[in-house]
Amino acid sequence: MKFNISQPNSAPNDSTLKSALLNKINTKTKPLGSLGGLEAIALQIGLIQQTLSPRLSQPTMLVFAGDHGIVEAGVSPYPQAVTAQMVLNFLQGGAAINVFARQNNMQLRVVDAGVNYHFEAHPDLTHAKVALGTHNFLTEPAMSLAQCEQALVAGATMSCKETNAGANVFGFGEMGIGNTSSASCLMSLLCCLPIEQCVGRGTGLDDAGLAQKVAVLTQALNFHQVNSVDTLQVLTTFGGFEIAMMVGAMLGAAEQKSVLLIDGFIATAALLVAYKLQPNILHYCVFTHCSGEAGHRQLLAYLGVSPLLDIGLRLGEGTGAVLAYPLVLAAVNFLNDMASFESAGVSARADTAC
Repeated sequence: MKFNISQPNSAPNDSTLKSALLNKINTKTKPLGSLGGLEAIALQIGLIQQTLSPRLSQPTMLVFAGDHGIVEAGVSPYPQAVTAQMVLNFLQGGAAINVFARQNNMQLRVVDAGVNYHFEAHPDLTHAKVALGTHNFLTEPAMSLAQCEQALVAGATMSCKETNAGANVFGFGEMGIGNTSSASCLMSLLCCLPIEQCVGRGTGLDDAGLAQKVAVLTQALNFHQVNSVDTLQVLTTFGGFEIAMMVGAMLGAAEQKSVLLIDGFIATAALLVAYKLQPNILHYCVFTHCSGEAGHRQLLAYLGVSPLLDIGLRLGEGTGAVLAYPLVLAAVNFLNDMASFESAGVSARADTAC
């Protein structure tokens, strides 16, 4: 599937728009630059939407779930069954992502990308199962190329459906026991980093469990000898269905010029894959927090981005993206609703007054 993502500032008149946005930001009733990162987000969203008065509509959180065959190798302290149990918890409204989404008026869509369980129909569940979990990538590729492409297309189709219904800002979350192992391998190969710098404790491994996880993933990387330049081969070999579907959803949302709220380690690993396929996607991303999971800070540094929050979150599910959404909304609101020096009759700085 081909994606066409252009830079938000690639149009001929965008230098004029950028100057106008900066002037609007700088002439608000505040000291120059005093709203810090919110000013950068306001500028970014104005450029994405090509307007001096951007609006965020129908914020939507897409949570993708999938199981991982690598769990058979003992990389997680939790059994694979927890993936399906947590999906049912999402559907019952009892998880952290449900609480925070309700609090911030975000629509929550739960997606079965490849859970090893057959769910009954539910209004909040999207059935997009590729298979009943991936293969154990310790001994064979996690999925086939056809399955990977199926997941990418399904994700892009979902975000396109939501944008057609009016959404223009998306958060991305995930659930899948074993998916920090997939994310660590993706990071190691695509960032050309030793696997030891990418692996963390996931859902709570002790020291012995962490050593076992590093050993398993090292063995898997040595077994496959994947060409790190071939992004789709890397994703096919080590990814999860929920990660691949998230990649497609991110690419599709950016193609529709939506704002992307990137969550923690797993979501950022998915974004890394999307970035390798379409580097311009970074212009549409707001990185919402730095996870407590080892490797995430280094992954953010590799991408050259700064997160909004750094409060030790490492839950996943998209929780960091939802918690940071009010800051993104505040950036848009101050740009639209805050008085300017002129409109408020307040004297501007002498060196910036018109």
